[in-house]
Amino acid sequence: MEKFAILSDIHSNIFALEAVVKDARAKGFTAFINLGDILYGPIAPRQTYEYLQSLNAITISGNQDRQIYEATEAEIESNPTMQFILSELGQESLTWMKQLPFDLQITTDIYACHGTPSDDLVYLLEDISTGRPIVRPDGEIIEKLNGISSPIIICGHTHTPRCVELSTGQIVINPGSVGLQAYTDDEPNVHSMQNYSPKASYATLQKASEDKWDIVFHKVTYDVESAVNAAKKRGRNDWVHFLSTGRCL
Repeated sequence: MEKFAILSDIHSNIFALEAVVKDARAKGFTAFINLGDILYGPIAPRQTYEYLQSLNAITISGNQDRQIYEATEAEIESNPTMQFILSELGQESLTWMKQLPFDLQITTDIYACHGTPSDDLVYLLEDISTGRPIVRPDGEIIEKLNGISSPIIICGHTHTPRCVELSTGQIVINPGSVGLQAYTDDEPNVHSMQNYSPKASYATLQKASEDKWDIVFHKVTYDVESAVNAAKKRGRNDWVHFLSTGRCL
C-alpha cells in the first residue's frame, strides 16, 4: 500500500526537520518525499544535509537549491546568507544538489514537482498578483499541469498547506513548509505568504482503496528558539520574525 510522509521547503531548519520526521515515524510513516528548497537558509545547512543523507527520502530539487549552486560571484558577494551557506556546505553537498531531479513520477499515481511541472519559480495553486495568495481557477491549475495526468500531484514552493481537487478528478497537495512559515518575496511581484503559526508543516498520503486516498496535514511543535537563535547569529532579523510568529513583517 502506498504510504508517504511529504516534506517540502525545509530551508536548512534542522530543528523543524527532526521534529517532523519523529512525528511522522510515530504515526507509522517510514517513507519520505522531499519536494525541494532544502538547504537555503541561515540556520543549519550542513546539519540538514547530513541528516537527510540518513533519511533516504525520495528528493527533488527546488528553485533555491539551484540558486545555491548557480550563484555568481556577484550574487555571493552581495548575499551574506549565501556566503554562510556555501562556507558550511562544501563540495559534496553541492554535488548532491546538482544531481537532484527537477520533477519525478514517484509511482504510477503520484507525480512530484516543486513549483509547476515546467517552472520551479511559478506557484501551481496560487495567483499572487494582488500581493496575497488567491487559489487559481480550476482551468488555470490544469493548464499549468502541462499535461501531467497523474491522479495525485504533490508540489511545494509556496510554504502554504493546501489540498485542491480538480475537475479532472486529480488532487493537488502542497504539504506546506517544514522550516519557514512566512516570507515576503519581490518576484514576480511583491507578495507575502504566512501561516500565522511557527509550527512546522508536513502532510501524509496513504492509499485507502483502489481510487481513494487519505490525506492528512500535520502541524508540529519544535524547538523554534534554537532556529531563531541561529538566524539571529546570521543577522537575519526578518527570519527571526518569520520563524517565531509565522507572520510577515
